[in-house]
Amino acid sequence: MFELNRDARAALGRGDLPVALEKLRAALAIEPASPSLWLNYAAALRRSKDLPGALKAVDEALKCNPRNFSALLSKASLLEEAGNTLESGRIYGLALMFRPSDSLDDATAEAVRRAEAAHARYRAGVTSAVDQAVAALGPEAEISQSARRFIEFTAGRARIYTPQPVDFHVPGLPSQEFYDRELFPWIDELELCTGAIAAELDAARRDRPELFVPYVDADESLPLDQWKDLNRSDRWSALHVIQHGTIRPYAPELFPATLAALSRLPQPDLPGRTPNAMFSSLQPKTRIPPHTGVSNGRLVVHLPLVAPPGCGFRVGSQTRAWEKGRAWVFDDTIDHEAWNDGEEVRIILIADIWNVFMSEAERRVYRAVRVGIDQHHAVAAHDL
Repeated sequence: MFELNRDARAALGRGDLPVALEKLRAALAIEPASPSLWLNYAAALRRSKDLPGALKAVDEALKCNPRNFSALLSKASLLEEAGNTLESGRIYGLALMFRPSDSLDDATAEAVRRAEAAHARYRAGVTSAVDQAVAALGPEAEISQSARRFIEFTAGRARIYTPQPVDFHVPGLPSQEFYDRELFPWIDELELCTGAIAAELDAARRDRPELFVPYVDADESLPLDQWKDLNRSDRWSALHVIQHGTIRPYAPELFPATLAALSRLPQPDLPGRTPNAMFSSLQPKTRIPPHTGVSNGRLVVHLPLVAPPGCGFRVGSQTRAWEKGRAWVFDDTIDHEAWNDGEEVRIILIADIWNVFMSEAERRVYRAVRVGIDQHHAVAAHDL
């Protein structure tokens, strides 16, 4: 079979298409599950101006391996040559999903550029079709937030993100970036406390600035990855009010209104773990890199207290600007990041809460499992 393929390639090189096709058919009779042979056969058929035959040969290669980058690229190119630009644009998109991660030779790199351009044209057509369909519904059409997100995803204007918890995943919970305020009956009351909480924060910044500590404080012997620049840095710092389930000793005196407001939130209660609440301070010209949280069993609340211009926050494909006193709840197991491109510090109150979609029975199981793991680790550490 190797010799037949070698002879076929040599025949192709000298333009002897009949011999090349004969050799490749003989090779495929011996090895019919070889994608490379089918692709060589498709190339020979294409040079013979047999586009339908070449497409069939490429499809045989894809039966052997549906994720074959070269086969997908070849199929899209054949469809484009045959005049089916719509389907070729779609297939180019599939090919690009499986492009090699290593460096490409010049010919393949040029083919990838053509594929990107063709797929972009295809996506532009889809986007236009979506917008026309929505416009046809009329200006009075009721479009919910969920439906609007569906439109944005389908039109290709927003990327779909899924939860990627670092440690603990609770299956079956809805995946949302920012949650509807209506799910949290306490959120309006929390916002009404903004003035009192901000006053306590201002006093602490004036009288106890040393309480702000670096948010990232990891052993430098550990792999820090994206946190290297912020590790043990005051550019992103936190003043902890409740930490690992314990109210900090200074908090009752310095933050009575803050603690009162937090007491109305459905915070998790895992011994030695939660609840947690802190003032998060981000200095000017500082970015918090994209990351995900520990578990989707909890959600995160933000209450902006110092929100200057130039600050932003992204969760998945949604980006928002902080507004003092305007709270939101989000799933931090979805890729998110924050930035302060302005000239003043940005400070928000952060607190964790139970995932609103977990039942009390599910919370009880979750709590037991987390506590059991912590106890196991404690025993193991003691044995050392």
